[in-house]
Amino acid sequence: MAAIHVTKDEFKEVVLESKTPVLVDFWAQWCGPCQEMGPIIDELSDELSDIKVCKLDIDSAMEIARQYHVMSIPTFLKFENGEVVKRTVGGQSKEEIIQFLG
Repeated sequence: MAAIHVTKDEFKEVVLESKTPVLVDFWAQWCGPCQEMGPIIDELSDELSDIKVCKLDIDSAMEIARQYHVMSIPTFLKFENGEVVKRTVGGQSKEEIIQFLG
C-alpha cells in the first residue's frame, strides 16, 4: 500500500491523533528530490507495520509546513503522541530513513 496522502484538513486526525508513530514526508510535485524519494516512501509504507507513513504536499498545506518550520523539502518528521520527535531534511536512501526512524 502506498503512503497515505494527508490533506491539511486530515492532518490533525491522521497524524497528531495517531496512536502509532507517524512518518510525514513534506514534499511538492515540482521538487526533484521529493519525486526521487516517492518510491522509497511507498516501499517503507508497505514494509513497516509499526509506523504510519504519510505524505503532505506543502503547496496545499503551507500553514502546516510553516507551523513545523519546514524550510527545505523533502523534510521528514517523525511524530509520536502528536509531537515531533525527530527531523531530517533532504534526499536519503531507504536505509538512512529506516535508521532515522529507529
